[in-house]
Amino acid sequence: MEISGIISAVVIGIVIGVLGRLVVPGRQRIGVLWTIAVGIVAALVGSALAAAFGVADTGGVDWVEWLIQIVLAALGVVALDRARARR
Repeated sequence: MEISGIISAVVIGIVIGVLGRLVVPGRQRIGVLWTIAVGIVAALVGSALAAAFGVADTGGVDWVEWLIQIVLAALGVVALDRARARR
């Protein structure tokens, strides 16, 4: 992965993290940095899953890949929020 790919993964990860957090109803007890970290991980894992399913490179906007990434980010936000709530 080139440096431009890493930078774009971080930027997309921020957007994915915010969208994932917006999808989850209620208040989350995690900070902005955790949201960004979850978004970056969700973006990278979502891209890998989309490539594995063969939906990563489509004509136009890759809606399926975005949907996978947002769902993963929402699941990550919920999991981290519940883990922090137990403490």
